[in-house]
Amino acid sequence: MESCGEVFEHVELKYCEGCGGLWLRPKGLEEVYCPECVPKMEEFAKPRRRPRVLVVAVNSLEELEGCIAELTGVTTEGGNA
Repeated sequence: MESCGEVFEHVELKYCEGCGGLWLRPKGLEEVYCPECVPKMEEFAKPRRRPRVLVVAVNSLEELEGCIAELTGVTTEGGNA
């Protein structure tokens, strides 16, 4: 059978987080609102995401190494053959 020049696009069924309706979005996009809700939601401020940073206060290099070992579950003591 000869191709008629048809183009297929992969889509996924998505629940709109604005109105609750179902819509199809191109696969791989991160949009959470249907096309009707996008303009409505743009008037609201978007929350800023703060990067997650782990802060560990230590007094010495040995204490730092101990904290790292505790966080990663690695120890320098014997028994890990």
